[in-house]
Amino acid sequence: MNLLEDNQKELERKCRDFLLSMGFDLTDEMKETPRRIVDLYRDMNEGTKIDIKKFFDRPLPTKHKSMIVIKDIEFVSWCCHHFWPFFGKVHVAYIPNGKIVGLSKFISAVRAISKRPQIQEGMNKELADVIDESLQPLGVMVIVEGRHTCMMVGGKYDYGFPANTDSKTITSEVRGVMLNFEPPRNEALKLIYG
Repeated sequence: MNLLEDNQKELERKCRDFLLSMGFDLTDEMKETPRRIVDLYRDMNEGTKIDIKKFFDRPLPTKHKSMIVIKDIEFVSWCCHHFWPFFGKVHVAYIPNGKIVGLSKFISAVRAISKRPQIQEGMNKELADVIDESLQPLGVMVIVEGRHTCMMVGGKYDYGFPANTDSKTITSEVRGVMLNFEPPRNEALKLIYG
């Protein structure tokens, strides 16, 4: 049992109190809302106890030296500033150096790492670091494209200007030959973006 499961009823009560204090009527359609919120937060935070290194801990030997790209891995995560979702796609490009893992491992790693509160930049860096340390490729590039719901519906932030926008935030982490040499970096970008 994790902490959320142990304290389900207490968390539901606190959530109910919070919603009532905000002036919501918790009858009819909203009667089960506190339970649903607690369930959602429990499910969306499953990754807090998962070390994504486990997905890369059994590499397979390979002689393959050409670039491998896994693109458009969908994710939904939580912004740790507002506890609102951000979602989008992750693209991974790497050049093996004697080790690979099954392609599904990248998808599992992205799904696991996204199930925790964080900033997009941290998620991006952790993915790149783990791939780089575990597989020791000649080069790796991880690009995360995210849409942040706190920005999509946002209120007034800096200097009173409304912050609501549907803009996309793109972050990247680049290591090895892709960082230092244009041809492999350009090849990765072309394979990812066409």
